[in-house]
Amino acid sequence: MAVVGYARVSTSGQDYETQIERLTANGADKIFSEKKSGLDGKRPELLRCLEYVREGDTLVVTKLDRLARSTADLYRMVTELGDKGVAFKVLDDPLVDTTSRTGKLVMGVLALIAEFEADIRKERQMEGIAKAKAEGRVGGRPKIINDAMVARIVELRRGGDLSIRKIAAEVGLSKASVQKVLEKIS
Repeated sequence: MAVVGYARVSTSGQDYETQIERLTANGADKIFSEKKSGLDGKRPELLRCLEYVREGDTLVVTKLDRLARSTADLYRMVTELGDKGVAFKVLDDPLVDTTSRTGKLVMGVLALIAEFEADIRKERQMEGIAKAKAEGRVGGRPKIINDAMVARIVELRRGGDLSIRKIAAEVGLSKASVQKVLEKIS
């Protein structure tokens, strides 16, 4: 049963030594640390830490924002830890402690908040899409291949002496785009 710590700062100009000292003072046997933005989904030391912890271990961080980017992200990680039999504690917020009934209750409330945030985000997204449609705008990237370009591609291909690569260079598109145009008209 190990206590495992995770320390993170956002920029190389910051220092996580204070976090490491606090984690060590609170019994951390092994500490993973890195200088990465919390918004960076690919934090190698966090991934190593989450792979390292085993059933019966406790993962400890100094502050909640050291671990997760959002409530949904936090809940996902804590759920995965719980599924492995790993407890989770936050030193600056003793209510977030899955080794206690109250801490489990707090995590349940955070799960509800995460679901609420996701629902609101989706609702806003759907409202934005509906508004754009009402204004005559459609989603996705603007079309760069117009009827004149299609006609030019067909004309160059019918000439027979240009490869798809040369046609693409002539019209300013990728080879794949020219191939898609030719497939649609075949």
